[in-house]
Amino acid sequence: MGRASAQAVAYSSQVAVDLPEMFGPIDIYLFDQLLRGRIRPGMRVLDAGCGGGRNLVFLFREDYDVCACDADARAIDEVRRLAARLAPALPASNFRVEPVERTSFDAESADAVVSSAVLHFARDEAQFDAMLREMWRVLRPGGLLFARLASTIGIESEVTPLGGRRFHLPDGSERFLVDADLLARAERALDAEPLDPLKTTVVQNQRSMTTWVLRKRQGKR
Repeated sequence: MGRASAQAVAYSSQVAVDLPEMFGPIDIYLFDQLLRGRIRPGMRVLDAGCGGGRNLVFLFREDYDVCACDADARAIDEVRRLAARLAPALPASNFRVEPVERTSFDAESADAVVSSAVLHFARDEAQFDAMLREMWRVLRPGGLLFARLASTIGIESEVTPLGGRRFHLPDGSERFLVDADLLARAERALDAEPLDPLKTTVVQNQRSMTTWVLRKRQGKR
């Protein structure tokens, strides 16, 4: 192996080591939004239903104004610890033990709202609508809503309806599942601008995950 090839291999190995450290276990579809410049450093980003902060590592490292909420106090404790290590200038009050449908964040205070694997835990359509509208309330006009959620798309014949848009999935779980029609109705109700076509990944016919990206139109509340 020549010197240039060896240097290239060494560089590639270093990049491979650094990427997990820099980005953490980030959702690959959220990573796509970062690569496309839609969520930029300095923006105020709310992770609604943040869990332990799997999508926040890069945002903490790169000077985003991060906020987060989750109904699980243990998850928020974990996020506060992560923030204290990676972004100590952020106040602990940015991270709140609150359900997504009832947050205390100010209206129109976030440039982007992230909802990763959260909305499919809705009990029914009423709670789904409440979570969606609360995230929309917090979002500034011109802001971006990124949602990744379970759906029936591509596995319609594989899921068993249980009522109230809840389904039993082949992977053994029970989820609130959306379809393209429900998402289209929600877009119209919010007067939202879709930024991408729906993108759905079917995992061995066990579950289906759809990525939904919207922009809040200027002048809309």
